[in-house]
Amino acid sequence: MTADENAPVVRSASERGITTLTLDSPANRNALSARMVDELSDALARAGKDPATRAVLLTHTGGTFCAGADLKEATSPQGPGRLVALLRSIVELPKPVVAKVNGHVRAGGLGLLAACDLSVAGPGASFAFTEARLGLAPAVISLTVLPRLDRRAAARYYLTGEVFDASEAVRTGLVTAPEEALDGILAGLRAGSPQGLAESKALTTAGVLRAFDQDADALTERSARLFGSPEAAEGMRAFLERRAAPWAL
Repeated sequence: MTADENAPVVRSASERGITTLTLDSPANRNALSARMVDELSDALARAGKDPATRAVLLTHTGGTFCAGADLKEATSPQGPGRLVALLRSIVELPKPVVAKVNGHVRAGGLGLLAACDLSVAGPGASFAFTEARLGLAPAVISLTVLPRLDRRAAARYYLTGEVFDASEAVRTGLVTAPEEALDGILAGLRAGSPQGLAESKALTTAGVLRAFDQDADALTERSARLFGSPEAAEGMRAFLERRAAPWAL
């Protein structure tokens, strides 16, 4: 491996009670590779146990916040379960997690975004549920996305795969606020007590955790089945080869 290949794909820094975790694998558009998921899970766990951390800020380098599953690893049977565990760890973390996005967010990256308690998006942000175009479905990420996203908007964007911008993401509930709200959000979190923040977060996430308990196993199985299907294999191959899938009219 080169020095760059040995470098972490999740960087951590702390300032005045905010631990910033930066997804730093722009070469593969911050895709959710096994390595990315493991490093992010470990960094979140450390922040959760750190008494100096009042909240976590999750952001990115490059023009993509997260492109979703790493398609080079997509057939791994552990992939869906690993993602479910990561999403749940964010929801269960006793510290608020804020996402700051100013790039593309696709597929599984939207599940990561929606798992965060709060989120802001800048003018460079764009969003799309691309799964249906690949022969897949937004299965496990629905655990975090559907509690946030307006139901009509979910039907439209799940089915069409259309790209939408930050203002639409805010309007439909996927994103909390525009990027300029970030300073006020962080100031509010710094003013909260650790106990007050943890207990207040628990109230807002209780329903999501019940959905994990009820639906995670079935959605994990569905995701694994879809990723292993011939249709999805052809869809992912077409995507990687930058050509239209055979069903596209």
